[in-house]
Parts: sequence; structure tokens; C-alpha cells
Amino acid sequence: MKPSRDIARLIEIMAALRTPGFGCPWDLEQTFATIAPYTLEEAYEVADAIAHGDLAGLKDELGDLLLQVVSMPAWRGRWRLRFRWRGRGYTGKLIRRHRTSLRRTG
Repeated sequence: MKPSRDIARLIEIMAALRTPGFGCPWDLEQTFATIAPYTLEEAYEVADAIAHGDLAGLKDELGDLLLQVVSMPAWRGRWRLRFRWRGRGYTGKLIRRHRTSLRRTG
């Protein structure tokens, strides 16, 4: 597999890691409950990088936190929580919360 900037590629790699008989044993064992502490840890590391003005560290930690977010559908087992669904839900939320600002931009 080759690296990519495409979020779809990240999702594809995560799916491969969660494929029984092929994927990573550690990833296959994870659930929402077992991954939650790692997600919290990444969020705290993001906050720490911000508090210390560490932009390089912030970039790395945001990437780690994004990985946690992208991974969440996989922990469910059958990808019931679709990443696209979350994207759609959050774009709607942003539009609802910023109606006036977004109306000005078109």
C-alpha cells in the first residue's frame, strides 16, 4: 500500500487493518470501550501542543486524533457508522450554526 493525502485512502487502509484473516491482530481486537482511552490521550496531546505553541507537534497530534475519528466506524465491526455520514452530519451542523456567515459567502 502507498501513502496518500486522500481521506478515502485512510479509510481504506483502516478497513484493511480490520479485515479478519488479513488485518492487524491488535486492530481487530479493538472496541469503542478499548479505544476510548487512546482517543482521550490524543485529544489531550492536541491540547498540550496548543498550550505550548508547538505547531509541528500540533500537526502530528491532529493527525493522530483524525486517525481515531476515522477509525471509529471500524471498532463497530461492520462499518455501521459511516465516515461519510459523519461528514454530512457535521457539514449540516456547521451550516445551521453559521447561517448568517455562510449566507454572505454564497
